[in-house]
Amino acid sequence: MKSPVHRCRDVEHGRGAESRASSGGGGYSQAERRIPVSKDIITSSSASAVWFIKDACGIACGVITWMLVLYAEFVVVFVMLLPSRNLLYSVVNGVVFNGLALLALASHFRAMCTDPGSVPKGNATKEYIESLQLKPGQVVYKCPKCCSIKPDRAHHCSVCKRCIRKMDHHCPWVNNCVGENNQKFFVLFTMYIALISLHSLTMVVFHFLYCFEDDWTKCSSFSPPATVLLLILLCFEALLFLIFTSVMFGTQVHSICTDETGIERLKGETGKWDKVPCREAMRAAFGGPFSLSWCSPFSGLSCAKRPLETVDQGPRGDIIEEDVIEIPLN
Repeated sequence: MKSPVHRCRDVEHGRGAESRASSGGGGYSQAERRIPVSKDIITSSSASAVWFIKDACGIACGVITWMLVLYAEFVVVFVMLLPSRNLLYSVVNGVVFNGLALLALASHFRAMCTDPGSVPKGNATKEYIESLQLKPGQVVYKCPKCCSIKPDRAHHCSVCKRCIRKMDHHCPWVNNCVGENNQKFFVLFTMYIALISLHSLTMVVFHFLYCFEDDWTKCSSFSPPATVLLLILLCFEALLFLIFTSVMFGTQVHSICTDETGIERLKGETGKWDKVPCREAMRAAFGGPFSLSWCSPFSGLSCAKRPLETVDQGPRGDIIEEDVIEIPLN
């Protein structure tokens, strides 16, 4: 009898050649002949439902993110643009900054409230495995934490308390996992935050130069000390988030192009599946061939309700005890 630690290790790393088969008998005994269940067989349990993680730390980080963007909005509009004497400069920069800020907040909201690719909880039952109609010799892995049948390349998140398909990591700033269904929105969020940070930094530099050449009392509707303090805080915030989000954006794009997630690299699971080319991986992550919709966090929005027959009805039958189940030859 294996300890829970050993069983969990086998599930997470795709091992378990020595694990027992189900009581139905007769599975393959060689690990190299085991075929994991494809992620396309086990679909998400709430792809159309409302998704929100009730985590205090994540909710606080999400609120802080919105407050920081709104602070930058306040300084850019009321400290730098409205007092400017150049109307064209104010209009152009105001439209650009507010447009990017809207896209950043929309991307954050979609990344936070989109099901990242959750696997139905508690579906590790004999009846459910039989309904999958798997081929003889295929192997089924059960997550011992949420009692779900894990498809290939799925991992358990201790914060979401679910197994997530192609889970890259859990990000507290979006209060959600970054997975198969919401990685696009997380990439867009990091990209637009980096762009508004760069834009605000540029405007801060030009505003300082303008105020040094002119009277400080004429370049802002606030007092000179308050103006300097607000600009310094915005400069520090923009520089910090520019570096952070640029690194995250590059990391996510690299993960998509190499078809391997952050948690797979961390656990040394690379090379256990057939990787797709970068172009196909980008199409899968962003939802089709290259188009302007790649840059839109509003793509895929629909008010249509999910048909009743596709709603997850919950597990049927008793949860199986084994963590590794092989489909018998007969």
